[in-house]
Amino acid sequence: MSGYYTDDVHGPHEYFELGNFALTTGYTLPNARLGYKTIGTLNAARDNAVLAPHMFSGTSAFMEAYVGEGRPLDPATHFVILPGQFGGGFSSSPSNTPAPFDRGQFPLVAIADDVIAQHRLVTEHFGITTLRAVLGWSMGGQQTYEWAVRFPEMVPRAAVFAATARNPVHNQIFIDTWNELLTSDPAFRDGFYDDPAEVRLGLQRLAVSFSLMGLSSAFFRQELWRGLGFASSDDFRQGFIRGYFAPMDPNNLIAQGRKWRASDISAHTGGDLAAALGRITAQFFVVPFTEDLFFPPEDCEADCAQIPNGHYRPIETPMGHFGMFGLRPEDPAAVDAVIAEMLAS
Repeated sequence: MSGYYTDDVHGPHEYFELGNFALTTGYTLPNARLGYKTIGTLNAARDNAVLAPHMFSGTSAFMEAYVGEGRPLDPATHFVILPGQFGGGFSSSPSNTPAPFDRGQFPLVAIADDVIAQHRLVTEHFGITTLRAVLGWSMGGQQTYEWAVRFPEMVPRAAVFAATARNPVHNQIFIDTWNELLTSDPAFRDGFYDDPAEVRLGLQRLAVSFSLMGLSSAFFRQELWRGLGFASSDDFRQGFIRGYFAPMDPNNLIAQGRKWRASDISAHTGGDLAAALGRITAQFFVVPFTEDLFFPPEDCEADCAQIPNGHYRPIETPMGHFGMFGLRPEDPAAVDAVIAEMLAS
């Protein structure tokens, strides 16, 4: 397995055993497990827990970047739970599940399955009946929407960064594109390669698509890669984007991508998105990044307008969807400001 999935780089994960887990997609995942980390201490009242699921291609270690002394997610005050997601490499995934659900045979999973597993962790393992907040970026935001609709009584406040309640069609086409680019590598072998590194060409092709969609035209027009220590746009794409995806497992990415593509909270209301959004009782902060091509601000604003206690807080950044990577200091500072407002609501 790739070194990307070696969790002792950022500290060890803990594991919650789910047993034979019935997926909402019609399969049963045998001996399923949910990897997670925690930072801080759960108080005696069990009311200081913040759940922060992660994005596509990330791990729970990514969200650690937003937890720290003196920051809104201060471990001296909050008990921060950082769950993995199915397909993420630590929780049950194509790369770590035995046959007959290994590699290219991994069953279809959904955002709802992640949230149901997280709910079991929160309630059964930690004995928490109400979370202080749920927040996430991108696929973590999709999970946040699912939490707020599926378990509204447990989510008094929430923040979604760069995500929508229903995955936009344009976004679905992008997912189809990178999936074709990845799986067209002859080394992919229908998902039954022996080593992820064999699918080098497919991972490089996937990185090209994210170079196009993950950032804005302003990023390249203003040559902002210079401030990040790269000599050219090609150097940035090779050193940052391709370098980011190179150690990942293609099957894991595909499993996550299928969830991302199908995400739609209107499944709770027979396809009626307005009715689903109307079920949200949380103080709910909708936070797009300007020039985001995955989840455009106008789509996020339309969602927010249908949430009873919706608060629209766009963040201006030329980094597009990658605004939460913190490549410029202004971006995590803006994210922290929204988190602080959300926690105070």
